[in-house]
Amino acid sequence: MTLIQFEYIIAVDNYRHFGRAAAACFVTQPTLSMQIHKLEDQLGVVIFDRSKQPVVPTDIGKRIIS
Repeated sequence: MTLIQFEYIIAVDNYRHFGRAAAACFVTQPTLSMQIHKLEDQLGVVIFDRSKQPVVPTDIGKRIIS
């Protein structure tokens, strides 16, 4: 778990889009997605519901972000 990963999940929450969040963080979208997925694996939870557009945090994701 790193501060960068938390920066990425906050950016996705703010922009509600992985591509725009990645651009705001000055990384590629695959890099941002991989780091968020890595954090989700470490915590054993899903932080974002990727099936919806715009992307929204799950209930546990909201608690992590806050």
